Amino acid sequence: MINDKGESEISGDGRHRKHMTLTARLRAYFLAGILVTTPISVTLFVAWTLMQAIDRGVIGLLPEAYRFTLPVPGIGLLLLMATLTFVGAFTAGYIGRLMVRMGEYIVGQVPVIRNIYGVLKQIVETVLAQQSAAFRQVVLVEYPRKGIWALAFITGVTEGEVQNLTEDETINVFLPTTPNPTSGFLLFVPRRDLVVLDMSVEDGIKMVISGGIFTPPDRRPPEVRATPVFPSVTPRSDDGDR
Repeated sequence: MINDKGESEISGDGRHRKHMTLTARLRAYFLAGILVTTPISVTLFVAWTLMQAIDRGVIGLLPEAYRFTLPVPGIGLLLLMATLTFVGAFTAGYIGRLMVRMGEYIVGQVPVIRNIYGVLKQIVETVLAQQSAAFRQVVLVEYPRKGIWALAFITGVTEGEVQNLTEDETINVFLPTTPNPTSGFLLFVPRRDLVVLDMSVEDGIKMVISGGIFTPPDRRPPEVRATPVFPSVTPRSDDGDR
């Protein structure tokens, strides 16, 4: 449309639309840059801070004559890794195992210390045990009521008094909280009531931390995905109208 001055009114709107489009694109690029750089930056910052703390702690234990004149980033971490590797190799032998048993016997005689040591040892062995394939399984469990599903992790097969008191084969299941997966609930669930997922533990933890924002892809074949495993427990709207 042409106004009284002979100028086109559409050209101004078009320039405005182009300006808004450019602004929206720049805003989207800015947010994308934040999404990309923030996790990397925070990870590098935490890793660098942790490495510096380890360097200060390890190098501080060395005699003055063996300390480095110039600071070498990461040297403390390398020394710590080398020390732990040497300790692991030493305790794998007969003398090392004997010394560990003697140390555990001495610790076991102290009332409070033995409880703390026992809990910490069990946690470390559970987390680092490569033989436990069950620890790597993600499951669905109906919680807190029937029809509501929660993501959980198998930690082992129930044994002892808890299993002896139940007729069904029971599984130890850890139900984490969101967004902190280090806290949660320990459930003893019958094996038949668990649904084992193809999801990896890493993806399961990401899903818990993100509160469901991160959704890993379904690894099952397409023909399997199309068939729901669990029927709906809520009545349909057409059934309620009848």
